[in-house]
Amino acid sequence: MMQKKAGPLFYLFLLVFVFFVMFPFLWVLLSSIKPLSELFGDKAFNWFTSHPTLKSYVSVFVNYPFLRYLWNSTVVATITTVYTVFVAAFAAYAIARLQFKGKTVILGLVLAVSMFPQIATISPIYMFVKTFGLTNSYLGLIIPYTTFALPLSIWLLVTFFRKIPFDLEEAAKMDGATPMQTYFKVILPLAVPGVFTTSILVFIAAWNEFLFALTINTAEKYKTVPVGIAMFQGQYTIPWGEISAATVVVTVPLVIMVLLFQRRIVSGLTSGSIKE
Repeated sequence: MMQKKAGPLFYLFLLVFVFFVMFPFLWVLLSSIKPLSELFGDKAFNWFTSHPTLKSYVSVFVNYPFLRYLWNSTVVATITTVYTVFVAAFAAYAIARLQFKGKTVILGLVLAVSMFPQIATISPIYMFVKTFGLTNSYLGLIIPYTTFALPLSIWLLVTFFRKIPFDLEEAAKMDGATPMQTYFKVILPLAVPGVFTTSILVFIAAWNEFLFALTINTAEKYKTVPVGIAMFQGQYTIPWGEISAATVVVTVPLVIMVLLFQRRIVSGLTSGSIKE
């Protein structure tokens, strides 16, 4: 059956859609290279500047501990991703592949936990972290990040594990493989696209988290990128140039990562939704 070619209206709609999606980032990018005099007044509404400059980028790294913010976010997001995906893989495997009572209830509880707004959980979480002396530390953020990273990971991975044929497990059992050997040597390698996709989404969620980082880590040494950028503004001034430059610096690596691994991400997101 021949596929119908997309018409000009489709490409026009696609172009308009991409423009609206990319407009905020393009505006921030163009603002980051404008001189200070063109960020305010009538010139602020001009798309392009005749005097592009990188002073805002230099200021971000010279006048602020921005490298420290980047390091903190990288450490917290990476550790959160590794340990939550590792734990979630076991939980998702048990829910998707093993037969036991209460699976639906457990999955429902996972969904219920993920539906709680952060503002409703920040108070008890802060009291817990404060009691154990974990404020202003990496661990003080990694533990709270579990509240959204673990449910997200479990829900995504359950879908991927259910997609894997059960005949493979039966064949492994007949060959004398233990449940752990079956998991690590048969099931997990087949679920790699799903694990990779889940890791990317969890990393981005942890990288962009703001409320927990703002409340728990108040010391300059342990602030993450979103909090650090928010604290750029002073009592009487808002350095829009530096804020725009910092936003570009933070966003570009994520965009590059998604572009490099977009096929694997799409493969992982669709593999659990297509029945053979």
